[in-house]
Amino acid sequence: MGVNHATSGAAVWFAATAALPSFGTDAYPLSAAGVLSGAVVCAGAALLPDADHHSGTISHSVPVVGKLVARTIEDASGGHRHGFHTILAGALVTLLAVLVGRFVVPVPGLGSTPLGPAIATVGLIAFAVKARELVRTWTAAWGIGIAAAAAVVLFAPDNATWFPIAVGLGFLTHIAGDLLTIEGVPSPTWPVQITPPKVWARTPGLNAIWKRNGYISVPVLGHAGSWRETILGSLLGLYCVYAVIVVVARAAGMPLTMLG
Repeated sequence: MGVNHATSGAAVWFAATAALPSFGTDAYPLSAAGVLSGAVVCAGAALLPDADHHSGTISHSVPVVGKLVARTIEDASGGHRHGFHTILAGALVTLLAVLVGRFVVPVPGLGSTPLGPAIATVGLIAFAVKARELVRTWTAAWGIGIAAAAAVVLFAPDNATWFPIAVGLGFLTHIAGDLLTIEGVPSPTWPVQITPPKVWARTPGLNAIWKRNGYISVPVLGHAGSWRETILGSLLGLYCVYAVIVVVARAAGMPLTMLG
């Protein structure tokens, strides 16, 4: 469900930015503002694969246009949980995010300003806050998106790689979440959909993992929207709250003895 996709996207971003320094890389935002803005961008990007669903969160984002875009993507990709729920789609969206991330313009008083990420952030954050039901109306969601975009302009890291990493992680996190449901996702080799041998397809248990139509699944959550998914989403939400507290506390110079 959209709310849990958004939550898992933010959780993965917090986990990734906490772990990446251990690998000696600088491909992550160092500032607290960068970590927090990246988390919300990642949460919004985790809703992107459902742009192929005419009733999804994104389809309701803009009157008429939202449904038109969602219907177009749905038809072009073969329907919900088809082409837009694949590793190939994730790679293409990440490549597009790389190009958007390079759209930087000089602004008097601000220097080089990441205008591309700021514009994209408006939509991604609007999707995220609406999916989390933090606001009731799309007008409020877009207002928050614009405010967040302004924050990106002011506080985003100089390293341009943070934006495509956040978008790519969010997109793939969505696919991983759907993989954990009974419905599953297309084969990693899509558009070549490899179907299992007849023996596999007839074997109980195995045919739930690699389905007759070539979809794969690790159905530990059951159907989408199950109580197990709700529990997992709640736990990830608590982790996000903890991560926000840690990031803000570190930025304020507060001791983290009790937080780890």
